[in-house]
Amino acid sequence: MLRFAPSPTGDMHIGNLRVAIFNYILAKQQNKDFIVRIEDTDRERNIEDKDQEILAILQKFGINDDQLYYQSKNLHIHQHMAIKLVEQKKAFACFCSEQELEAQRELAKKNKKAYRYSGKCEFLTQQEVLKSDKKYVIRLKKPESDITFEDAIKGEQSMSPGEVDSFVILRADGTPTYNFACAVDDMIHGVSFVCRGEDHTSNTPKQIHIRNMLDYEKSIRYAHLPIILNTEGKKMSKRDDASSVKWLLSEGFLPDAIINYLVQLGNKTPKEIFDLHEAIEWFKLENVSKAPAKFDLDKLRFLNRAHINRTDDRTLSKYFGFADEQVGKLAKLYTEEASTLKEIDEKIVSIFRPKNFDNEFGEQMKILQQVILDAPMFDAFDAFKKHLMEKSGLKGKNFFKPLRLLLTNKPNGPEVADVYDLIKGYITQIVR
Repeated sequence: MLRFAPSPTGDMHIGNLRVAIFNYILAKQQNKDFIVRIEDTDRERNIEDKDQEILAILQKFGINDDQLYYQSKNLHIHQHMAIKLVEQKKAFACFCSEQELEAQRELAKKNKKAYRYSGKCEFLTQQEVLKSDKKYVIRLKKPESDITFEDAIKGEQSMSPGEVDSFVILRADGTPTYNFACAVDDMIHGVSFVCRGEDHTSNTPKQIHIRNMLDYEKSIRYAHLPIILNTEGKKMSKRDDASSVKWLLSEGFLPDAIINYLVQLGNKTPKEIFDLHEAIEWFKLENVSKAPAKFDLDKLRFLNRAHINRTDDRTLSKYFGFADEQVGKLAKLYTEEASTLKEIDEKIVSIFRPKNFDNEFGEQMKILQQVILDAPMFDAFDAFKKHLMEKSGLKGKNFFKPLRLLLTNKPNGPEVADVYDLIKGYITQIVR
């Protein structure tokens, strides 16, 4: 089993999407189920309907789950496991107030040391615990030796007992912390491989420790993907528009192009242009670089043009509200100067927009407009052009400039002959 485990606490980041893509590919390659687990146990940070938005985005990218579940449904299991650890003296109730802990953190900071839990409550007797009426959390006892694991990308990783520390597994309100819920759920659903962002590297030893304490014997392999950097070489954040999958889609980047780019980012691929199904055939996790990769919007724009040109003409037409394939072909014509569906849509909408005659070629445009409205349908542009010239008496710059403005509403662009071949079925609608 492989899983993608998003939290419904914000927009999907491209780093999250890359994790989903990689897990989906690996699951298909290994003929294993792909699980989507909505990690919704942090009630205060959950955003209403954000889970549905995440699922809709995954569907748009063709990332279909074999199993879908919400982590909160396993709350009773998380609580049962935490109590079991307390009964086995592998975990303990901690009554330290947030003020006490904050004071300890400040002291550690002042002494330029990493904060570690003091161990104050670890050795309380059962009688002392039962007598207290204070709220408490449950902490897991720290390991007695280093926690070591093999990362499929980064190699061997290790964390000492002090770094793992006696961390909280159950909050005072009875909800599990991220690491505890994550580790228990991976056990419950038989997850065999976890591929996620490198910001989770420090969580992995803690989750291994949790499973060890719960006497879970099956091994789980790990891979931590390097972070994605912005153009300034810093970790991409919400301030970077391109970090948001919603923004990329709204700007007119195709899902296939985004997948192509994220698989290729910091990776060795046998071809430059490909889709998700093609990537499943040859993707190798060991080819992913250990180093962070910088996001390049220009490269994504290049790939988007390529995928627009790979798209079926009729399918492409539907993006712009048309049913025939001619508008799809017209869209591809504009990839010479536009890179996204949004940019191309502006070109196509402009063609059908009322024309502006308030320019130096306005009079010639009016003459051509009337000739076109009175003319029969011409299949070939040369015959169309010849008829217009004969009827209008216009030629040279006074013919071609106003004709382009009349047909495209733009002073520059693709060859008028090429445009005409694709819009001739709409010609009277366009010039009115």
